[in-house]
Amino acid sequence: MAGVSDQPLAARMRPRTPAEFVGQRHLVGPGRALQKVLDRGALPSLILWGPAGTGKTTLAYILADAVGAEIVTLSAVSSGVADARKVIEGARGGLFKTVLFVDEVHRWSKAQQDVLLPAVEQGTVTLIGATTENPYFSLNTPLLSRCLLLRLEPLDAEDIAALVQRALTDEERGLGAQHLTIDEDAMEHLVTISGGDARMALTGLEAASMAAQEDGAATISLDLVADAVQRKAIVYDRQGDAHYDVVSAFIKSIRGSDPDAALFWLARMLEAGEDPRFIVRRLIVHASEDIGLADPMALLQATAAAHAVEHVGLPEARLNLAQATIYLARAPKSNSVYTALAAAQEDALGAEPVPAHLRDASYGGARALGHGKGYIYPHDEPGHWVDQAYRPQEYRDHRYYRPADMGEDVEAWTPGSGPDRRDEPAGGVE
Repeated sequence: MAGVSDQPLAARMRPRTPAEFVGQRHLVGPGRALQKVLDRGALPSLILWGPAGTGKTTLAYILADAVGAEIVTLSAVSSGVADARKVIEGARGGLFKTVLFVDEVHRWSKAQQDVLLPAVEQGTVTLIGATTENPYFSLNTPLLSRCLLLRLEPLDAEDIAALVQRALTDEERGLGAQHLTIDEDAMEHLVTISGGDARMALTGLEAASMAAQEDGAATISLDLVADAVQRKAIVYDRQGDAHYDVVSAFIKSIRGSDPDAALFWLARMLEAGEDPRFIVRRLIVHASEDIGLADPMALLQATAAAHAVEHVGLPEARLNLAQATIYLARAPKSNSVYTALAAAQEDALGAEPVPAHLRDASYGGARALGHGKGYIYPHDEPGHWVDQAYRPQEYRDHRYYRPADMGEDVEAWTPGSGPDRRDEPAGGVE
């Protein structure tokens, strides 16, 4: 059996107590959900949902130890129903409370998950399930309803940097005996490529420290880190100009209908650790600002990508972002929505009152005030349309929406012509 010194750095540096645990401040700390659990000494069944390297396994062990329970670990990848039943039977005759930790619990089928229900219901075992998938989609509703769901977030840059520094200075479990230091840009690169994954950051640090030892270097440089993890350092400051320059190039490439260029900048942002939610927000805005009615499906593609980012997460959601990017880049372009709203806003700044016939007439006494008087209900008219004013008289002839004659945004409708008739040729209604 391998000793502690033979374990990977990430395993050696795994926190053993709540005080050593880093990140997840919304769960861990005074007054937070998990601290209240620890204070009570009674551990409920839990589902820990979050990306890789955010502390799910570590938290399970810390919680089990805090309540004096014996923890048994199963991986849903390599174990099944028989293994779970064996743990449950052992728990019935055990002297200590048993915590059954099932890593990647979403890998079990719904039928396999059902095996856990009676044991969880009766309190035979306390289940802690870890999953990177949305549990509302991947877990049985009855099982989920019997567990407290806790969502873990990727560690922020400050947390990752603190873990790396701790590993460099810890002489018992870390690299402290090597007396290594790390350059600021090397630390930044290590933090960036980790993407909030503590395990990845520590694995990269260990590889870089080995390279430093081979070179006889006392300092871990950017080149050593980049070479050790085989990831080129990308010049990209998520808080500075590069952040905005790259996303500007991304949007301009889509606007310019160049899918290859758009994919280049998308890849640049993803490799640099950009927040995918920031990227997809820009796609949603672009879908209306630069494509709009030329292809109404563009907005659906962008919002679908946003849902994918929330429900799937990285790295899989990279494909959804790429699909939306390619679709938007290939779509016909029109900025008629943007220009129409801008023109309307200029007039809307005025304080013109709502015309009487358009005012709310649904409450008692409204008619006596003249509200709704003269309004014609379109559905009572042929073609469900009637020529009547819907703006103050001063603005009635002002035109805001001007189709771009691109894709579906064609001149098939003009003000005063009645409903949009898409089956007529462009410019067919005057």
